[in-house]
Amino acid sequence: MIPTVGSYFCGAGLMDTGLLEAGLNITKAFELDADAVATYRHNIGSHIKHCDISKELVLEQDSVDWMVFTYPCTKYSTAADIRQTRTGDELFLHALRHIAIASPEGYLIENVPGMRVFKVVMEAMTRLPGYYVNVFCPVHTHHWLPQRRDRLMIFGTKRPFSIRPPAYVKPISLSEIVESDPCVTRPAAIEKRMRGHYRDLPIISDPQKGDLAPTAVAHYARDKSTRLLADKRYPLGVRPYSVREYARLQGLDDSFVFPVSDTAAYRQIGNGVPRHMARWAGSEIMRYHRSYSHKI
Repeated sequence: MIPTVGSYFCGAGLMDTGLLEAGLNITKAFELDADAVATYRHNIGSHIKHCDISKELVLEQDSVDWMVFTYPCTKYSTAADIRQTRTGDELFLHALRHIAIASPEGYLIENVPGMRVFKVVMEAMTRLPGYYVNVFCPVHTHHWLPQRRDRLMIFGTKRPFSIRPPAYVKPISLSEIVESDPCVTRPAAIEKRMRGHYRDLPIISDPQKGDLAPTAVAHYARDKSTRLLADKRYPLGVRPYSVREYARLQGLDDSFVFPVSDTAAYRQIGNGVPRHMARWAGSEIMRYHRSYSHKI
């Protein structure tokens, strides 16, 4: 049988896109943001529930083989130090609550490497009785895609199993994701930042030099001047990334549509999990179930 999956804090479904590609069956998904729910339904399916997971009862949900949690990472990230908001987040307790009560065959946690600083969170996610745990950190996105983005992945399984590290292949280059006729807006802040009117200069990535893009961030719509693409067709030789290019940085096919504003689309992309990374995780879950299919 194909393993069933419950996806929690699923966002617009970038993680789920990779899991589905690996062959898993996602039977339920939960997300708080209404725009992300709209995108998910448009691209993946109607099995998503628009809700606050902190108010959902575990025993009222249908059972699944695996639970996948991508709870928000903003308060775990090192970037949060700058804003003095690196305080951790209690949403991990709802992941713990679901795993402890439902006792699925396995669980998967995805977050930023900075989550390791929070010892209570790591203890909760890696020391659950009855689970064998594999931790991978950092998992590098740039081995698949032209983006610097490191992640923490935690696999918990009821039976002993060695999750294989990613088998990296030749990554997609930045030049391959650039649109020939991008639809972008150029805020006035770009010229000001280029002229040194801000504390930091922009991060400029040149596709012709084989550069990588920096981490795709959720707040890009309001901070376009901080991450720019070299393009001689534009003033000062730079421009922001288009929504489609941003989606390609996360490995999404062009068939994945954002039926929302560009602001919401950038946010959903920046909050998502690269499709290739999710596909690797999903393929290992499938391998686990093939190994134990006669016992599960």
